[in-house]
Amino acid sequence: MKRAATRFLMILLLVVVQSCATVPHTQRRALILVSPGQEAALGEQAYREILAQEKLSQNKKWVLIVDKVGRNIARVSDRPNFDWEFKLIESPQKNAFCLPGGKVAVYTGIMEVAQNEAGLAAIMGHEIAHAIARHGAERMTQVMLVNTGLSMADVSLQNSEHRELILAAIGLSANVGLLLPYSRKHETEADNIGTLYMARAGYDPNEAVALWQRFAEAEQAGVPAFLSTHPPSRERAEALRAIAKQAMVEYRKVKNPYGKGEPLY
Repeated sequence: MKRAATRFLMILLLVVVQSCATVPHTQRRALILVSPGQEAALGEQAYREILAQEKLSQNKKWVLIVDKVGRNIARVSDRPNFDWEFKLIESPQKNAFCLPGGKVAVYTGIMEVAQNEAGLAAIMGHEIAHAIARHGAERMTQVMLVNTGLSMADVSLQNSEHRELILAAIGLSANVGLLLPYSRKHETEADNIGTLYMARAGYDPNEAVALWQRFAEAEQAGVPAFLSTHPPSRERAEALRAIAKQAMVEYRKVKNPYGKGEPLY
């Protein structure tokens, strides 16, 4: 058993060393065991399933703006050749997402917080950054490793009278100690990269700060911050001030910037 475990750990170490990727712009090293092709295929499948269950918006003005903003940002991103798609879903949810491979959806409920093209660019830039940084694949990898660790612990604890309690504790420790903090790190990283993208696309990066200030005003009491995957909106707005200041360097290079762009209402 010990020999098999040692062999497994050596193989795992070799895989880890060979599977580190570098996140664009932040230069963070990330462990990813999922290939880009697998990741894109999963994103495509999930996107089709979601769209089959949702109602697409018939608001022509918003549909055109979502597509315009998305393509402007995708064009200046680090993956302009992704098979990008941008859909507007009719829903009161204040939400948006970008699945691996460039499949983006925005919910109509978030438009009132966005208020203008630049606000929408901050939201979409953030979501697009998740896909560019391959956060989805990194999360898949983390879950795979945690599940592998739990399986190994399960075998080694077969004869322990406290087996169930110990496994539950290991699972909670992994969730709070690894998975949730990494998710918060992903959110901060996406803020950094997404704000840079919106600035390169010609949208005033200061609107990213204003957007999260609006979110903070609308935010209600919820999950404690240390168990939340998203940083609190007020903290996020403050952090974005420094990010926006750096992104202004890129924004000033744009010959015909959009500024705040067209109002959504």
